[in-house]
Amino acid sequence: MKYILAIDQGTTSSRAIVFDEDMSVRAVAQEEFPQHYPKSGWVEHDPSDLWSTTASTCRGAIEKARISAAEIAAIGITNQRETTLVWDRETGEPVHNAIVWQDRRTAPLCEELRAAGHEKMVTEKTGLLLDPYFSGTKLKWILDNVEGAREKAVSGKLLFGTVDTFLVWKLTGGKRHVTDATNAARTLLYDIRKGRWSTTICDLLGVPASMLPEVLDCAAEFGQTRADLFGREIPVLGMAGDQQAATIGQACFKPGMMKSTYGTGCFALLNTGSEPVMSRNRLLTTIAYQFDGKPTYAIEGSIFIAGAVVQWLRDGLKIIREAKDTQPLALQADEHQNVILVPAFTGLGAPYWNAECRGAIYGLTRNSGPAEFAKAALESVGFQTRDLLEAMKADWEGASGGVLRVDGGMSASDWAMQFLSDIIGAPVDRPGVLETTALGAAWLAGMKAGVYPQMDEFSERWALERRFEPSMDDAIRDTRYAAWKKAVQATMSV
Repeated sequence: MKYILAIDQGTTSSRAIVFDEDMSVRAVAQEEFPQHYPKSGWVEHDPSDLWSTTASTCRGAIEKARISAAEIAAIGITNQRETTLVWDRETGEPVHNAIVWQDRRTAPLCEELRAAGHEKMVTEKTGLLLDPYFSGTKLKWILDNVEGAREKAVSGKLLFGTVDTFLVWKLTGGKRHVTDATNAARTLLYDIRKGRWSTTICDLLGVPASMLPEVLDCAAEFGQTRADLFGREIPVLGMAGDQQAATIGQACFKPGMMKSTYGTGCFALLNTGSEPVMSRNRLLTTIAYQFDGKPTYAIEGSIFIAGAVVQWLRDGLKIIREAKDTQPLALQADEHQNVILVPAFTGLGAPYWNAECRGAIYGLTRNSGPAEFAKAALESVGFQTRDLLEAMKADWEGASGGVLRVDGGMSASDWAMQFLSDIIGAPVDRPGVLETTALGAAWLAGMKAGVYPQMDEFSERWALERRFEPSMDDAIRDTRYAAWKKAVQATMSV
């Protein structure tokens, strides 16, 4: 048994990747699924889509790899974080669609809690802010708005989970209701210092303790899959939320190391070691990973819209046919125009945390067209990343502004990564393996199974594909960033 199956359940698609004994990709299967937008600012998934695409891509990857389930030593899972599901303990039927991390429907509740003076307590315990992004207020919304849900929850008949928990529950035939420390740390319900669910916050939000999953390390025995799914039982031995899995896959194991992942959103994590560093600049304090019951902490900056801005160019404006078209289009842009796009389609994340503002475009001229829009879209991701790095430097002296390791779909764009290096004024390293999120999940499971090496050797295997060095003049960099900051302030003031 020399293969590892990694499940990468994301916001717009589910993927399964088979890694061989050398941690090389043997086969990939991927399926997109629909996004549901019942109201403005609301985003939902059908739980059956999450499960069916996960199961079918697992089977597809195994088939493409031309191996049997008997050759798979373990499964690792990484997942879209904060997305919230509630289902019946007996029937397994969800009581509502999954409420996605991007969803903003609980903004008024967050404001009420903030006005009542609860945010300081919540931040001290969880490292998070009172924002609709996190699972806790989504869970309260379901209990308060789905008929009969609260009564069933109080009587112990309902279970809560983020996507990882739901998938393990389905994989094991309802035998295991578990999560890992990184996913628990994103719920707004978990005390990251004490390593347990916070009864204070659960009481505040009216969440019965019986709904909550058991919290384990990132490499642990999460359960055995049902034999009928893949032909035999396979142990699930690794789990981490997608951004933590990418941090692991990028081998950011030393304090001061930092990575940024460009998927639907953009998420930068800075390893701060064994002690949590509380942000003074509205970043998040979270768990990067946990082994042997000992958490390693990180400062995280979360951008809601990164790759999603390219999807908007494709699906909303219809000025590109596929994501890779943005680079040649951006190269055609008029260099004398300074079009700025603030992609606050679902509000702004760190360090602004403004749930109510919406996207805006500045600097349009009569000659502005698709090329300028594409360039502005790609640049918006670089500007937002600099926002995060500036806040990290202000929060912790260990954030020296050194090399930034990047991954995710948008990191494949040379144009976008060069602009990123230019605007942050630091080297940007792109690894040889861009599948770092899935690799992180695979390594967790493979290491636990004894197939893959321990942390130090895994770190030594990290390989650079290309380094982007800053080439922009300092004065131009500062002028362009100042214009971005002005555009953000104008957007939030509307």
